[in-house]
Amino acid sequence: MADGIKDKVAILGMGCTKFGERWESGVEDLMTEAFLECLADAGIEKKEIQAAWLGTCYSSLHAGKSGIPLGTALKLGYIPVSRVENFCGTATEAFKGACYAVAAGVYDIVLALGVEKLKDTGYGGLPMAGAFGYIEFLRGANSTAPGLFAQLATAYSSKHRIEMDMIKDAISHISAKSHANGALNPKAHLQKVVSEEMIKKAPMIAYPLGLFDCCGVSDGAAAAIVTTPEIARSLKRNQDIVKVKSIQASVSSGEEAWFSNWDGTGFVTTRKASARAYEEAGITDPRHELNMMEVHDCFSITEFVTMEDLHISKKGCAYEDVMNGFFDLDGKIPCQVDGGLKCFGHPVGASGLRMIYAMYEQLLDRVPEIRKIRNARLGLTHNLGGFPHANICALTIIGKD
Repeated sequence: MADGIKDKVAILGMGCTKFGERWESGVEDLMTEAFLECLADAGIEKKEIQAAWLGTCYSSLHAGKSGIPLGTALKLGYIPVSRVENFCGTATEAFKGACYAVAAGVYDIVLALGVEKLKDTGYGGLPMAGAFGYIEFLRGANSTAPGLFAQLATAYSSKHRIEMDMIKDAISHISAKSHANGALNPKAHLQKVVSEEMIKKAPMIAYPLGLFDCCGVSDGAAAAIVTTPEIARSLKRNQDIVKVKSIQASVSSGEEAWFSNWDGTGFVTTRKASARAYEEAGITDPRHELNMMEVHDCFSITEFVTMEDLHISKKGCAYEDVMNGFFDLDGKIPCQVDGGLKCFGHPVGASGLRMIYAMYEQLLDRVPEIRKIRNARLGLTHNLGGFPHANICALTIIGKD
């Protein structure tokens, strides 16, 4: 009987580029930058990698539709390379493929790499996402991502009888917290502290989301090399080993969009995937067992409702947790410990692995004292792709051995 992936895979090494407006770098440069850091961290030779998974979402831009760009950019030795995409969960999908291959015993050492270069498209925002984007365009030509996600706030306010001014206070605190964390991270795109007052006074994008409540796009790449725990211990003697505790995903069935049983206050996929992830990881009380998180803060309201969808804040109680500092860097479960999408931007094919990299660095005590999470042993990452009414959720939980 299937028993999940818990403790069957270890992360041997990771790498991450600086995210931002990387005009000087092509996709091949970004892949190489992340890979070289990852390879050095793993402490192995390139020829020891037996297979690879490449994650990139907008295949028509820069990278192409196959695994060939990864093989040629990194000069891999004719090994199999699988290219995957799953909207904003693309990099996690690549990580999942690599981990499953190791857990299945097919390969011993596997590379996962996610990359996206969006700043060269010639316009702001994301390109249309293939067939899904075309369908959305036909069904709602005036729909925008900020507009659709902003509706979470009005639905939440109505259901839980919380004034919109209070929600605005909470999401402003969320954005300010992420900017404070990002200001401490040299790899972040945005590295300036922004006050809650400035956030509240910023131009409105889609009520109640202002300019600082919306993440931007950027260029970047991140990579991981995974192996068995036994091989990791043999190569990393007397060092901490980071293991994969769970990888889960959930995809909308259509009920949110086409039926009336969804109340619009959160994400069904996140609630389903997180419940399965906790079961796989052996976590019975995430509020007290998780030590840190990176969640999909494409908009500050998304992070707000995700706290409840992850079964950490009780339904209707995210406001109290946010305002009490529960998710601040010095709080009980720090969220966006590296600045999140808010400060890194969102090169879609790279974000999931960038999040895992943030957890990995914390678990191995590789961050400066000023942003270190004390006694961190379990970290969760969360990707959300699509829109509130039709989306995919991808989750990982990793932990120190």
